[in-house]
Amino acid sequence: MAVTQQEIENRLWDAADELRVAMPEAQYSSVVFPLMFWKYLSDTWEHTHQTFLEENDDLSAEEADEVEYSNYQTFKIPLIFPGTVAETRASWSSILTTVAQHGLGQRVRASLQAIESANPDKFSRIFGSMTWTSEAVLPGEVLASVMRAMNRVPKMHEGNMSHDVLGGAYEYLLKRFSDGSGTRAGQFFTPREVVELIMELLAPKNHESVYDPTCGSGGMLIAAASLLKARGGRGYSLSLNGQEAVTDTAGVARMNLFMHNLTEFKVEVGDTLRDPRFKKPDGSVKQFDVIVANPPYSLKWKPWTNDPRAIGGVAPQSSADWAFVQHMIASMDQKKGRVGVVLPHGVLFRVGQEAAIRRRALDSDLLEAVIGLPSNLFYNTTIPTCILVFRARGSKIPERQDGVLFIDASTRFTKSKNRHLLTDADIADIVAAYHAGSDNAGVAGLSARFVSTSEIAANGYDLNIGRYIKQAATAQEDLGTLIDAYNIARGERQKTEQRMLTALSAAGIEGFDE
Repeated sequence: MAVTQQEIENRLWDAADELRVAMPEAQYSSVVFPLMFWKYLSDTWEHTHQTFLEENDDLSAEEADEVEYSNYQTFKIPLIFPGTVAETRASWSSILTTVAQHGLGQRVRASLQAIESANPDKFSRIFGSMTWTSEAVLPGEVLASVMRAMNRVPKMHEGNMSHDVLGGAYEYLLKRFSDGSGTRAGQFFTPREVVELIMELLAPKNHESVYDPTCGSGGMLIAAASLLKARGGRGYSLSLNGQEAVTDTAGVARMNLFMHNLTEFKVEVGDTLRDPRFKKPDGSVKQFDVIVANPPYSLKWKPWTNDPRAIGGVAPQSSADWAFVQHMIASMDQKKGRVGVVLPHGVLFRVGQEAAIRRRALDSDLLEAVIGLPSNLFYNTTIPTCILVFRARGSKIPERQDGVLFIDASTRFTKSKNRHLLTDADIADIVAAYHAGSDNAGVAGLSARFVSTSEIAANGYDLNIGRYIKQAATAQEDLGTLIDAYNIARGERQKTEQRMLTALSAAGIEGFDE
């Protein structure tokens, strides 16, 4: 009998909870996800092996090995410590029988490394750094308790558990870790409803390519396939591509994709701004149909010195927000590419180099929409955010050309324990307003207006939503946005004062220093 979603989720959380005596909740994911994926692989391999044995009981040992791996198995679970008294298969069930023996972490690490080495095309580096297998990091008795608890989860093979249930359980743990541990886990998990909203706006189609340059746990890539499937399309036909700076997090993404039965993917490790891993033969960045991201906000970075992605200028060292946007624009297919990116409101109005980049994007008619979201939607920040939608030059529908659609959805949310939520109705209404594109979407709590590029230019290329939309019930100014604006104004004042003092000093006029 197949297990229910609730059962597997409860039992997986029981296993994770065994870690409470050894580490903070923010670190649970580095242990639980590799163990869960290892059990999934082992259960799947053993189920397939049993099927093979039942159907092929007349083969020699050599014939059996060749037939099993050519016609049945899609990956290998090899032996570890071959030729020694400790020889055993690198499977969950084999190592589970030794949990009471000393050196459990060493055996687990050897098993995971053996699986990676035996399947380089599929599982290279998928289990991450595995530092938790050290006795100094995670005592053997605690690891044993986690494995015993996880073993109470029924067999994780397709004959007993659908990929929908398995993938749902993985997402449940991601959300649970993010809810409970705040910033660290929240850095690689974007709330599901925000991801769904972006995917509804970009609407991926069969056989298209999808790219997330800061993919975290892979949620946006999975959402693209899920939405396409829900709309009657072939989600498995998408080419899914992601880059992630943190090795362990990239492993989480790969495991997440496999658990959702998505195999046409490529997740690379590296700093997207400094070292983009998806490139054409000529060295330029590769282009995709759909590009999505929730990059780290206001990240301090080393600005480019000579990079073709830097259209309109180079983003300042204090914030890489627009650098990520420039990378995504460069990654758009020139005919049908579209971008959906979540960023803080500061990108809409900050001056200096960012204003120059903003102007270039607007003058090139690349920006299609600015959608203001409610505050406190995310696990790691309470500030309000916005979604920017870009489309390849010339690919906007005629009524969207030479302008930007502004949507204010800042009051559309439901309060929950730790953060605000977007409901299905909220998402549907925002998407409807996006497609309608009218001056008044006619939906409670939403305002939409199409603004010409000439009007935006007259406002100094400022995209602050409040300049163009006045809500009937004006929302209270967000403290984070006010502080951001204040710091920008203060910095500009200080620069002006310094120039004035320098000029006065050069003229021989002293006594004006503070």
